[in-house]
Amino acid sequence: MSFPKKFLLLALAVPLFAGAIDYAAEGKLWWAHVQFLADDKLQGRDIGSEGFGQAVTYVSGQFQQLGLKPAGDAGYLQTVKFESRQLIQDQCSLALIKDGEIEPLTPGTDASLSARADLAQTLQAPMVFVGYGLVIPEAHWNDLEGIDLKGKIAVYVNAPGPADAPAAVKSHLTSAAERWNVLHKAGAVGIATIAAGRGGGGGAGRGTTAADANAATAATGDAAVATLPGADNAAAPPVGGRGGRGAPPPSISLADPTLSETTGMAVSVSITPRGAEKFFESSGHTFAEIQQLARENKPLPRFPLSVQLRSQVALKRGTLESPNIAAMFPGTGKLKNEYVIFSAHLDHVGVGRPVNGDNIYNGAMDNASGVASVIEVARLLKASKAKTNRSIIFLTVTAEEKGELGSRYFAARPTVPFKQIVADINLDMFLPLYPLKVIEVQGLMESTLGDAVKAAAEADGVAVEIDQEPEQNRFTRSDQYSFIRRGIPALAFKFGYEKGSPDETTRKNWVRDRYHKPSDDLTQPIDTEAAARFNRIMLRLLERVADDPARPAWREDSFFRRFATADR
Repeated sequence: MSFPKKFLLLALAVPLFAGAIDYAAEGKLWWAHVQFLADDKLQGRDIGSEGFGQAVTYVSGQFQQLGLKPAGDAGYLQTVKFESRQLIQDQCSLALIKDGEIEPLTPGTDASLSARADLAQTLQAPMVFVGYGLVIPEAHWNDLEGIDLKGKIAVYVNAPGPADAPAAVKSHLTSAAERWNVLHKAGAVGIATIAAGRGGGGGAGRGTTAADANAATAATGDAAVATLPGADNAAAPPVGGRGGRGAPPPSISLADPTLSETTGMAVSVSITPRGAEKFFESSGHTFAEIQQLARENKPLPRFPLSVQLRSQVALKRGTLESPNIAAMFPGTGKLKNEYVIFSAHLDHVGVGRPVNGDNIYNGAMDNASGVASVIEVARLLKASKAKTNRSIIFLTVTAEEKGELGSRYFAARPTVPFKQIVADINLDMFLPLYPLKVIEVQGLMESTLGDAVKAAAEADGVAVEIDQEPEQNRFTRSDQYSFIRRGIPALAFKFGYEKGSPDETTRKNWVRDRYHKPSDDLTQPIDTEAAARFNRIMLRLLERVADDPARPAWREDSFFRRFATADR
């Protein structure tokens, strides 16, 4: 491919010494990668598409031209197998049963089935309302205490609730996977979720992880995510995906059954505000009561419902494959068989509902920008002729927009020995929208990696700050979390800002106006020189972590330390 070679040759002319860094030239090189990956021709890089295939060819070609080695015995590409499930609408139905009488539910109007799990063909079961459906030992909070869920469907409000617990704790335990884990252990055979609606600290979807957001919107158009204002990784509106406007797109999951996070889920339903009153009828409570309490972020009552749910499901199943790309800069020191990972997701959401006549969701900042930085940092490292103690793996992963599936697969089935992976540095939509003065570091206080990034940034006169919007739980809502859940210390980043500054307005306006919209394209204003400065800091960070004799370690008081295993 002539395009990558052209820009690789141009790249070699860029000065590498700190006193002579040409950020303008380096920024143009970075932007050239974004231009290729976010071009309309790639059709939004949805997995399984021709456009995503072109992106894979481009990125793997860049790694090869740079002379990086395959990170493993199987070459640069790690094939990930997925299963797709799509509801056959005219063969699916939902109904409420009370005293032998059947009340059919209107799909999309009253409630919607989700294909996120391997659903039972037919099911009839009683339902129990379990409040927020949360068990948070750290906050002495247990919505399941005294509740009999065996053989029943758990109905809950999809919000983090008022439990007094650190954001990290709630972020993890309010995820779809963790919620289902505790509900399934208590005997539940399925779930039915209700959106809290806007307003109040328990506003809809706050604390929702990428996996929740993508599983919900990609599969059902879950209103709990539809009302989430400005959060990362709420999947883009698909064609016909929401509000009864047509069949939802297929739900995508890892084909490996041992990696399933929905085992035992026989039914998954999203209840609309309009349909909710039907579920609460004759229970002694009303949906209006429940909704108001949730909006005010107050505790919720828990009680059995007087109706049973009957579901009939027919699924169209399929399979597809999509690769992760892993390339290695080999270390030369005593720790060369240990690995630092520098990651970013390559996929975006493809083609969707038109906005102002444009239906291509290019994903320039989300996340062509991060992939471009992975390539550029690899180029800078090679061109500097540096030698590092540990090896560095440059990793681009697939299916982040489907719920971090590619990174979850890599973390579970790495191409190098798992015990030898010491850290993940992840880039996802870092937003170089203005000059770089401060970097917002997600995970800054969780591990010793925080010290390394402070030193790397301060060497360039850039300050670091903790996440300015902790309620958004970004640290657990991108690919770094796949590694965190396996006990590997990690960091993620955004361009920071001073509270009340024009930069804050710029970033928040971007999230409102461009996030997961076709306008996240190549026409938007981007500070390419600031992106180049950021890349240099990432290079410095990687070298520090790779050369440090000590492995990165979780802080003693970090919530995430619990995921570390004794044999790591």
